[in-house]
Amino acid sequence: MNRRTTAVLSAAVVTAVGAGVATAPSASAAPVEGVRSAAATPDPFYRYDGGKPLASYRPGDVLKKRTLNYHVFGIPTPLKAVQLLYRTTDAQGRPSANVTTVVRSPHGDGGKAVSYQSFYDSLSPEHGPSRAIAGDVSLGGAIANAESLILAPLLAKGYDLVIPDTEGQSADFAAGPEYGTNTLDSIRAAGRTPETGLHAGTRIGLFGYSGGAIATNWTAALAPAYAPEVNEQLVGFAEGGLLVAPAHNLRYVDGALAWNGVIPMAVIGVSRSYGIDLTPYLSAKGLALVKELERGSIVDALGHHPGMTWKDMAKPEYKDPNSIPSFVEAVNKINLGQAATPTVPGFIGQGNAGWLEGTFNNPPGIGTGDGVMVAGDVRALARQYCASGNASIKYEQYGLLSHVGAMPYWAPRAMAWLDDRFAGRTAPTSCGRIPAGNSLAPEKPTVAP
Repeated sequence: MNRRTTAVLSAAVVTAVGAGVATAPSASAAPVEGVRSAAATPDPFYRYDGGKPLASYRPGDVLKKRTLNYHVFGIPTPLKAVQLLYRTTDAQGRPSANVTTVVRSPHGDGGKAVSYQSFYDSLSPEHGPSRAIAGDVSLGGAIANAESLILAPLLAKGYDLVIPDTEGQSADFAAGPEYGTNTLDSIRAAGRTPETGLHAGTRIGLFGYSGGAIATNWTAALAPAYAPEVNEQLVGFAEGGLLVAPAHNLRYVDGALAWNGVIPMAVIGVSRSYGIDLTPYLSAKGLALVKELERGSIVDALGHHPGMTWKDMAKPEYKDPNSIPSFVEAVNKINLGQAATPTVPGFIGQGNAGWLEGTFNNPPGIGTGDGVMVAGDVRALARQYCASGNASIKYEQYGLLSHVGAMPYWAPRAMAWLDDRFAGRTAPTSCGRIPAGNSLAPEKPTVAP
């Protein structure tokens, strides 16, 4: 198709986003006629019901597939999307099934694609991008729908898109390693499906912000060992607003006005992904919050409990979270500072004006951030990559931008950086010029008083 057709299709996506925002401002808004609600009976497409054991399939093998129109807030666009149920690996190394969506650019040739990792941040699988693309409308899925504004320019440039449900079908929020395997096997599945037009020679760029940055970085870090053939396809990873050492983030957002809501979300997600039970350590308030958010999304958590701290959530004897052995074990598993160094170029952007979003903390050894992500941790990770052999790391810090505010500034810069990688231009470097950051050493347990 020509560029005029592409522009029309891209405009249809953007127009649908604008219409959707106007029609879905709250959970009580009436769904668009004919649209499936996230509260409806779960879609059987997401369940593996084959006769063979799931473990008998290779990671990335396709279990089911379907083609449908790409929807934005329940409104179908002319774009076609191929959805795949595929075999992958969860945080505990067990075989699992997950869903990804491939959207072909109207004038793409299968030679280049962007794996876009959504920042849908939820504890419900019903809020994943594949559900939004299939037509589901819900408040928790609003982010995945609105991200079409980011995807349209990529399609217009001729990039095919691979959009995994990074959190898996259990919605294991904050479980970074699982985000990575889900994404890598999503790329494998896309390349093994003729209908997508992608193949083993397709060059792939990774792109994600916030929760999507978690998936993007873990994908790049795990690729050389978990999926070396995918690593050979990667041209680079572009990310912003990154979670590096979650134990630091807990201290940074403690008592914040809005972002402290991620504390109970992370407790649920990490407990779920690693099969641990943190409820014996929680206070009555903590237990109530966990119950309230068990299938909630980021929109259910932010700003709902201003000033709440970890001490409010925990029993008095566990006011130091490091006195909980299972907590220490879990946060060390999802500390990017302990993961491998990516072998492909990277662009990392990070805001550092968290006070704009109600986070005023400056804990010793941790410092400030964008409201939820710790800038010192991100600097330390970028420096670590430079020091361990990857000199193609570009780092930018935005001193006057917060987490939400940095995203629209970072996104076009990240896209331009990826364009250059696909064009074969030498990756720029910030190595040697990145200010010092924090220690990313593993957390150590303490003894409860």
